[in-house]
Amino acid sequence: MASTITAFLKLVSSMRIAFVTGLLIFSAIGCQPIDAPEPYGALPSARQLDWHELRYYAFIHFGPNTFTDVEWGHGTENPEVFNPTELDARQWARVIKEAGMEGVIITAKHHDGFALWPSALSTHTVRESAWKNGEGDVLLELAKACQEFGLKFGVYLSPWDRNHPKYGTDEYNDVFKSMLKEVLTNYGDVFEVWFDGANGEGPNGKKQVYDFAGFAEVVRTLQPNAVIFSDAGPDIRWVGNEQGYADTTNWSTLNASKFYPGIGGVNDQLQHGHEGGDTWLPTEVNTSIRPGWFYHADQDDRVKSLDQLIDNWYASVGMNGNFLLNIPVDARGLIHENDEARLLELKAYLDEAFKVNLASSGRAMATNTRSDRFSVNFAIDHDLDTYWATSDDVLEANIGIELGSPTDVNTILLQEHIALGQRVTEFTVRANVAGNWEDVASGTTIGNRRIVRWPTTKASAISVQIRGKAALTISNLELYDVPDR
Repeated sequence: MASTITAFLKLVSSMRIAFVTGLLIFSAIGCQPIDAPEPYGALPSARQLDWHELRYYAFIHFGPNTFTDVEWGHGTENPEVFNPTELDARQWARVIKEAGMEGVIITAKHHDGFALWPSALSTHTVRESAWKNGEGDVLLELAKACQEFGLKFGVYLSPWDRNHPKYGTDEYNDVFKSMLKEVLTNYGDVFEVWFDGANGEGPNGKKQVYDFAGFAEVVRTLQPNAVIFSDAGPDIRWVGNEQGYADTTNWSTLNASKFYPGIGGVNDQLQHGHEGGDTWLPTEVNTSIRPGWFYHADQDDRVKSLDQLIDNWYASVGMNGNFLLNIPVDARGLIHENDEARLLELKAYLDEAFKVNLASSGRAMATNTRSDRFSVNFAIDHDLDTYWATSDDVLEANIGIELGSPTDVNTILLQEHIALGQRVTEFTVRANVAGNWEDVASGTTIGNRRIVRWPTTKASAISVQIRGKAALTISNLELYDVPDR
């Protein structure tokens, strides 16, 4: 251990920064309490901070398309085609819960205009279907199942409606707001409202000018804690692709005034965000477990492999985003056995990979500490409300973990204290191997959560050199030896 600490001190000395183990150096800064770092840049709201605590939840695409074998319905389908023979929302909730997911968002109304609840504003709903002789309500059954299994409940509503006769007229925006009101008042708490920006022609051949500001106002009034998703937020943004990958540089901030739902040609900006952006607008990373979003029987043997899902998980949860994985319910009204099996395989992998946090039994060290109120030990105390912070004039510092003896390690999880903003621009991970420091990984942004992997190294200490745009804050640092695949 002594040799490792000596090596760490040499590393620190090379940076010409005083070595601190999390204790306040009173001789340098006096005995007065040190205030927290000033907030930097755009900041998250309370509802956004709650959303950031999530990691992984389900998307469910379900509707007439499930029975007509298409992805985008035309709105001319006979509503009686919707007739699941074994619909069991409790099965959905059980599978989602057992898969380690935290909630579900369902396509309450897709582009075809079919409503999964008996809306008073439409004649294209479950009320007109053959299912339960028109007496059913999918949203009600799922909301009850979510409550039973401790899952968050969210809804997707497409403003595009290829069936409603008012679509393309001034009256339609009020129709859609009234539909929103039905969904947001009759099914309990809603954690997310997902707006698709698709805008095509309705049955009268006209397109609609959407009142997204008015739609958002309805959500804010009826479900003030719900986050709103679209290409422009206002709470969370699309990642810019449907393959399930955030980029390695992923700012939670965006110059949002230049964006709107359905905007095209800005996918790269959505993936990266904007450094110094004026609005906190973090990424949700979506993909489907199958090639399609709705269920198709000929895709039963095309469920994503375990390695593909693992890759998606690291590229979303581990890239400063949340992972929204679509699981299309089949024509029976059930999550298919193949999808369930793969979801449970992913859960087993994640449980094994993140079972032992090596940092918990290590000794935390840092090259600068703002004061004892922001000790380096707060980076490993399992409390995201506490954090290590540097002095205002220190924009580059090292934080490290002494492991005690050579230990297999290949993964680090880092989290900034994002309540004060996102500020890290670059970091390098170093491992002490037989007394020598070796660079093993590097990255740019951290934000809410960054997970980085490297080939397994037997290290006696891990150090992270961090650079940022303001005083550094790290609320969580974890180390793992995840299974190699």
